[in-house]
Amino acid sequence: MIMGFSIALIVFSLLLMLLVLMHKGKGGGLSDMFGGGMQSSVGGSSVAERNLDRITVVVGTLWFACIVALGLLMKSGS
Repeated sequence: MIMGFSIALIVFSLLLMLLVLMHKGKGGGLSDMFGGGMQSSVGGSSVAERNLDRITVVVGTLWFACIVALGLLMKSGS
């Protein structure tokens, strides 16, 4: 059980890093350094960006749940 949650945590961690890096920079931060600040958004956020936000929140929640589950399993196992 612990091995399964550990593998899931690794997968969710890598997926979360990828999703966060896919977001557009909001300006004024490190994203400007890499060319993210050169584009200006005229309208609001697109549908794809809103879906990316939702997916990131869901993956982040699953990542957090894996950490809590691993902590509880390790606490009860020792």
